[in-house]
Amino acid sequence: MPFEGAPAAGGDDGCLRRVMAVPLTLLYAAAALCCHAALITRPSGSWDADAYGTIALMCFLALAACALGLLLTLAPPTVRRAMGRWWLAPPLVLGAIAAARWILGG
Repeated sequence: MPFEGAPAAGGDDGCLRRVMAVPLTLLYAAAALCCHAALITRPSGSWDADAYGTIALMCFLALAACALGLLLTLAPPTVRRAMGRWWLAPPLVLGAIAAARWILGG
């Protein structure tokens, strides 16, 4: 007979959800900051290689953070079941923004 504080036989995904929410939120916040930096950086002209380099770097970092967040969410089956589908939205949206900015350049 289990005692009252024991988790159910199916497991408790609430604790895993709270634990995984912290690194995913930090990754998505970093990706959002990189996207913001890439979007507000404006080259002074076609000769401004530093601004173009900054845009490319920020877009790359945003895409890397989004890819890592997707990997953390999708790779382990227990995390995939616990987190839910809405955790896939931020990296997909931020990744699309970063990729569009990188492709369109300045």
